[in-house]
Amino acid sequence: MLTEDTPPLAGRGPRAVLRLPAFRKLYTALVLSSFGDWLGFLATTALAAQLVDSFEGKAFATGGVLVFRLLPAVLFGPLAGAFADRWDRRTTMVVADLLRFLLFLSIPIVGSVADRSTALLHLLAASFLIETVSLFWIPAKEASVPNLVGPQRLEGANQLTLIATYGSAPVAAVVFGLLSLVSRALGSGFEYFRTGPVDLALYVNAATFLFAALTVSRLDIPGGRRRTDSQRSTIAASLREGLAFMSGTPLARGLLVGMLGALAAGGAIIALGRLFAESVLAGGDAAYALLFGAIFAGIALGVALGPAALGDLSRRRVFGPSIVGAGSALVFMALVPNLFLATVATLLVGAFAGVAYVVGLTLLGLEIDDGMRGRMFGLVQSLMRIDLLLVTATTPFIAGSIGVREGPLGISINGVSVVLLVGGLLAVGVGLLAYRQMDDRPGIPLRVDLARRLARRGPEKTHRGTFVALEGGEGAGKSTQLALLEAWLRARGHDVVVTREPGATSAGGRIRELLLDPTATLSPRAEAMLYAADRAQHVAEVVRPALERGAVVLTDRYVDSSLAYQGAGRELERDEVARLSRWATEGLTPDLVVLLDVDPVVGLRRAGDSPDRIEAESLEFHRRVREGFLELAGQAPDRYLVVAADGSPEQVHAAVRRRLADLVPEPQVVRA
Repeated sequence: MLTEDTPPLAGRGPRAVLRLPAFRKLYTALVLSSFGDWLGFLATTALAAQLVDSFEGKAFATGGVLVFRLLPAVLFGPLAGAFADRWDRRTTMVVADLLRFLLFLSIPIVGSVADRSTALLHLLAASFLIETVSLFWIPAKEASVPNLVGPQRLEGANQLTLIATYGSAPVAAVVFGLLSLVSRALGSGFEYFRTGPVDLALYVNAATFLFAALTVSRLDIPGGRRRTDSQRSTIAASLREGLAFMSGTPLARGLLVGMLGALAAGGAIIALGRLFAESVLAGGDAAYALLFGAIFAGIALGVALGPAALGDLSRRRVFGPSIVGAGSALVFMALVPNLFLATVATLLVGAFAGVAYVVGLTLLGLEIDDGMRGRMFGLVQSLMRIDLLLVTATTPFIAGSIGVREGPLGISINGVSVVLLVGGLLAVGVGLLAYRQMDDRPGIPLRVDLARRLARRGPEKTHRGTFVALEGGEGAGKSTQLALLEAWLRARGHDVVVTREPGATSAGGRIRELLLDPTATLSPRAEAMLYAADRAQHVAEVVRPALERGAVVLTDRYVDSSLAYQGAGRELERDEVARLSRWATEGLTPDLVVLLDVDPVVGLRRAGDSPDRIEAESLEFHRRVREGFLELAGQAPDRYLVVAADGSPEQVHAAVRRRLADLVPEPQVVRA
């Protein structure tokens, strides 16, 4: 069974995602853009320092570039997200990359003909405009990824995205150093490179954005198309909708608060790392470099290894605790003035923050509708940048205001340690708040899930009984197998409930008549919603009460049929169908899904000469349905049993019975 919280399994990891041609193109553009961003950051800050002579001037010029790069997020971040929801996302990304190409290209050109003051002003203005354009590119890219990879591979895609974003930084640093050496060598023979040693890096940087634009221009991105005039709202209205959605949705609100808390924990170390290394650890630049490297190494480890380590744990449940972990490590770092332990703590802060970041991005992509996704990512990116700006700007000032003083009992109090301690405690509080708002298994203690994961056991059941769903295409023999299983289980002394979808309830019977009526005309979305309505009543009236009393429930079709028929067959977005079914069933999933696989040609021949509305669909439709079932089974092999249904009923029954023998042990007989 596939839900939004389904973890990465075989075929969902980063390697599987890179096998998707459309995502590979977008990822190439992302790598180029991320590399260009870091190279541009290094080149513009270096150029700012070269355009002034005094130490104070260099500090203010470099700081000015940083401020002008962060300022657009305060002004335009949510606006850019709303823009991404209203306009074609491919066009947005192509135009943004072309504008960044032209802006970076203008910096060395203007610098070669203008005086130093004018060149510095142009550099600051260009930095502001480049970052403004980037704000439009980022939500368009983030909102496009779920449409390219689907919900099952979204976590792997987010891992790759974050690796490209942060992993390109050291590569850019090496390339910048090499380009600086090349410029110095060229400067011995060319006056241009002697007076503009950073220009070569800026030209290379501009070229990366040009290549990124060309790559995205050849990409077809589903979703995010320009709205018609009747659908189009103003940018202000779109922005209001995004803010209202974020403030009124507990999950989105919890994700936002949590991601800001995780970023603040990491940002505090970046902002105070130099002061902490010097005043607390009594170290110098080497100690600072060690802490700085540890935080990014931790983020990389969390992003790359976190999803695999989490396994099948609910992503909603682990998001808050990962922030608690980051805050706890920061508290430990503040209390223990030892370089080795501080480095380990910094590594843990980064790792937990990396896990929180990739899980948060995945949940945002899964839970938010495509029409709202751009606004949400724009708002999140904007607030995260503001968060980082506030943390890096205020924490050194607060630490300096506290200073170093003697406290009670002669204990030395250092402002840096105090700020890190308070920041860690706040992160712990934020993590606990996010956990309370997002926990989707409130009846089961988190420690139970963690212990189960460490022992590599399956998920704890939320009911006493056993839930088995039989799935398959038309004519697969589900009814025959249900009858055989019912007889076998009853002979073993079990309370057995045999049911079906649609039509197991009084209301469901009426829905079934409409769904299967050959004369009825239903749109794919209406059909999906009718199946979900039948399923909601089915679970509430039949399935859940039987499971709670300890019965074995055998159902002919369940959620996987909707994912295969409406998702693959009708070609609806499967993540939307999954969300609808998850809401209808309140997350109730089978303990085992038995997929009776049969060639549609054979199955339709078995179905008879009086087909209902679904059976009467084209052979191509039924082939898509079969492929959809098999894809679901391949993604969760531990929870599926795939049986070739072209054998005799006795052979199929024997295969199913062998699997169920361990899942449904013989009931215990209580003797008087």
